[in-house]
Amino acid sequence: MNLRPRINRWTPARRDLNFNSSIQSSLVQPHFVVAGEGVDEPIASMPGIHRQSPDVLLQTIAADMKLGIHSHMLFPVVESHEKDPIASIASSKELPLLQAIRDLKSQFGGSIVVMTDVCLCTATDHGHCGVIHNEEINNDLSVVELCKIALAHAEAGADYVSASDMMDGRVLAIRAAFEDAGFVDTGILSYSVKYASSFYGPFRDAAHSMPSFGDRSSHQMDIRSGYGEAILEATSDEAEGADIIMIKPAMTYLDVVRNVADVVSRPVAVYNVSGEYSMIMASTDDDESRGKMVREVFHSFKRAGADIIVSYHARDAMSRNWL
Repeated sequence: MNLRPRINRWTPARRDLNFNSSIQSSLVQPHFVVAGEGVDEPIASMPGIHRQSPDVLLQTIAADMKLGIHSHMLFPVVESHEKDPIASIASSKELPLLQAIRDLKSQFGGSIVVMTDVCLCTATDHGHCGVIHNEEINNDLSVVELCKIALAHAEAGADYVSASDMMDGRVLAIRAAFEDAGFVDTGILSYSVKYASSFYGPFRDAAHSMPSFGDRSSHQMDIRSGYGEAILEATSDEAEGADIIMIKPAMTYLDVVRNVADVVSRPVAVYNVSGEYSMIMASTDDDESRGKMVREVFHSFKRAGADIIVSYHARDAMSRNWL
């Protein structure tokens, strides 16, 4: 099957994320997972966000759960010596991210939604989102590797694998791989509408995923692109079996969010990206002023049609009662 609507209803946490209309229930907190023990490394370009080893991450998310943040997105951070041209470590059973998934699902079960990033950029030695062949990103070779990563995450217990690479046909391929392996309850969050934005800089610093040459304009969408291409990407991924449709970035593409939300039947997510986060954090040190800005931004996402909000502000929004 391409479509399994039950996936979004599978656990209490998934139902609250996808179908509760409140901003609080729609929030997803991103995290960066590194190897080791006791690692809690601040990210200079993203104040308040850290790279953490699985043991520290478990404590952090336990505290987040008590705040009412039940949905979490995990990004692997790979050391340079472990990277290679096809991101082999990204699907390895030794990847710390997989241990983090297992620990979180063991402790929290159906009360947590664990989303995991499926891409090659954090684990390739060239920093691109796909396999380089003849000096270009080869779409179909890349999809093969993406399926391996997605299957490793599904086996570890991820609720949703988040395909962020923008390769053509990868949603269909991942869904087929899941069906063949019996992972009928694992969802696919597709970065369906992802622009080649200038707002990703702090993330690339955090994840050590800056391309060593060129850029990502051949696969991420052109910022000048009209609504037609956004709708094509979103509806194609929906037809291929995506359970959640993501639009990224969020703040500068609210018009796109509205147009996509009007035509798809699956939940729509927005990613309040690192540059947007750091921009607000740098604008003022006053907690009340920050809170008012974040509250205004989150309401704009909801008004535009977003069901789910992935934001580095989630923890502060909940702990400081900004909403």
